[in-house]
Amino acid sequence: MHQSELLPHLFRTEYSRITAVLCKTFGLENIEIAEDIASETFLAALEAWTYKGLPENPIAWLHAVAKNKTRNFLIRNQTFKSKVLPNLRATIPAHINYEPDLSDSNINDSVLQMIFAICHPSIPAGSQIGLALRVLCGFGIDEIASALITNKETVNKRLYRAKELLRREQVKLEIPDKVVIGKRLENVLLTLYLLFNEGYYSETHDSIIREDLCAEAMRLVYLLTSNPITDLPQVNALLALMCFHASRLEARKSKGGELILYGEQDSSLWNQELIGRGAYYLNKASVGTDISKYHLEASIAWWHTIPSDTGNKWQNILNLYHLLIQINYSPIADLNRIYAYSKVQGNRPAIIEAEKLKLTNNQYYYVLLGELYTGYNNENASANYLKALNLAKTIADKNCIREKISKLDGLIKF
Repeated sequence: MHQSELLPHLFRTEYSRITAVLCKTFGLENIEIAEDIASETFLAALEAWTYKGLPENPIAWLHAVAKNKTRNFLIRNQTFKSKVLPNLRATIPAHINYEPDLSDSNINDSVLQMIFAICHPSIPAGSQIGLALRVLCGFGIDEIASALITNKETVNKRLYRAKELLRREQVKLEIPDKVVIGKRLENVLLTLYLLFNEGYYSETHDSIIREDLCAEAMRLVYLLTSNPITDLPQVNALLALMCFHASRLEARKSKGGELILYGEQDSSLWNQELIGRGAYYLNKASVGTDISKYHLEASIAWWHTIPSDTGNKWQNILNLYHLLIQINYSPIADLNRIYAYSKVQGNRPAIIEAEKLKLTNNQYYYVLLGELYTGYNNENASANYLKALNLAKTIADKNCIREKISKLDGLIKF
């Protein structure tokens, strides 16, 4: 990997690892100090590697610099205590290890503990995602603002308040005990699920798919499965779901960056290795009797990796959607259920089902109706696609809808 690509890649992975370990060193109430030292470490790398070239072991180099900067900070803090303390929000622990433990095992433990801290129930869901993007994924303020469809000022306020809540609630870097881990894990999985979804179908970028967000979410769920305490069925089910969806990323986007819908995808582009990995984790998730929404969504995603209609594919998908909306209703799940219903029962009965939803502020509602009316009543199909076009947020979405309209009526100009 070229130097220009390596440093951003390492920032994505090592920034969070270094920050997590330093938060364990300084205490979570001093998270800004940990972030500053991690940022200074990468600034030093940018300066040194630009002029001296890449070191033989870049990760070891980063860890060594982080240790040195930590040691120097603590020495300065001890020497100039009276000058430094007024600028700190909390006191640095008196007995602190001047040599932070950056071993692989401690790094993994620290990041896992950080995931649970960020997803603490006291922090609002939107702030959890922002904090996860910043601390766990190394995203800058501009990137977070773009991902969350907001501005830098709002992001900074959310991050500030979230960190204040961490201090006020005296949240510790620890994995919850077995009595409460189930509830706490729900927040963690939901945050990572939303993070992956933002990458899988981004409504904030004209490039509609953000592989970097998908990769970060998967990396963090992999970490959960690597620890016996969090290697639980619902975690494996979520990872299976991500693997199945990620297997079709290449096929979902044209060379021009436009979205390719499922029925039009080239299945030869589906990543069979990821599909196999997803099947492995879905099998691991089958232990026990509890069924989460991740189990059902992963099972649905598995059926979507089968190109042909073997084994009553759409009937099985429809049955799974019926279960999903019973335990975790959402309008998008219901729209997807109706699409599967159309494959089983035909378009006309599906139109009746779809129009009962009356999701008049949802572009996907009109896209589905456009799809269902196509070939049955092309005028209605075009009218629904036009409504979807008015609600679409990204250029890629709009281009996809325009193409469908043009196929229905070549006279429509935009």
